[in-house]
Amino acid sequence: MSERAILCVDDEAVILESLKEQLKRRFGDRYLYEVAESAGEAWEIIEELHADDVNVLVIVSDWLMPEMKGDEFLIEVHQRFPKIVTVLLTGQADEEAIDRAKEQGNLYCCLRKPWSEEELAQVINSTLA
Repeated sequence: MSERAILCVDDEAVILESLKEQLKRRFGDRYLYEVAESAGEAWEIIEELHADDVNVLVIVSDWLMPEMKGDEFLIEVHQRFPKIVTVLLTGQADEEAIDRAKEQGNLYCCLRKPWSEEELAQVINSTLA
């Protein structure tokens, strides 16, 4: 079992399936791939992985989610786990939210929906380099 994980957060299951499939295809079994349909579920996964000594390396999070917006979630992640690299995935985030995530959450980058598998792979590769 890998000791490193990539977590994807989106309220649409089809998006999560696509992200996970693309990441597995590109990176194979080098990482664990976790998915969450909300910020609350993501926190549960982060806490479980942390308790199991699994390092979450990257979080790719949607912006528009019901409970909590992605920028707020990623800012909170950065405050608690500053080494986790954060990526915002969105079709609808306003520039203000992106800027806030960059300033307060050390946002690595913002991917726009629809993204390409190549674009996703390049971003993940560059975060892990």
